[in-house]
Amino acid sequence: MPQMSTVELYAAIRRDHRSGMEIREIERKYNVSWRTVRNAVDSVWPAPRKQLPPRPSALDPYKPVIDGMLRADLDAPRKQRHTITRIFHRLVEEHGAEVSHPMVRRYVADRKPRILVESGKAPVEAFVRSPPRRPASRRRFRPGHRLRGRRS
Repeated sequence: MPQMSTVELYAAIRRDHRSGMEIREIERKYNVSWRTVRNAVDSVWPAPRKQLPPRPSALDPYKPVIDGMLRADLDAPRKQRHTITRIFHRLVEEHGAEVSHPMVRRYVADRKPRILVESGKAPVEAFVRSPPRRPASRRRFRPGHRLRGRRS
């Protein structure tokens, strides 16, 4: 039997139940438990999945430290700001953090724009449109550059 979504499964179970098929037969046909059959007959839509609580991250204790570094960088000259790698190395060396570089990179990439907006140094939303490309027939060719295409 092909894989089907829960909504499709519930519809098929209801259809078979209305046609007079017994619950045990439906269980065997769709390889589901009697509770699933009962839920499908009683309700048109399947129950929504439970939302799991967010799991704590190994980075949680160090998030205020990272935020502090990013806030200190707001006033620093461009060349003196912390890179993601430098933040990672400072966490490991100064605080003994056992976190991975991708974990720090994801957090900083998410948090840095928010801190800029909170400080008022960046626009809340910005959309920059790039200029349209020229069609291939109207591209400019500079002297000395080769033309790409078929060789004769």
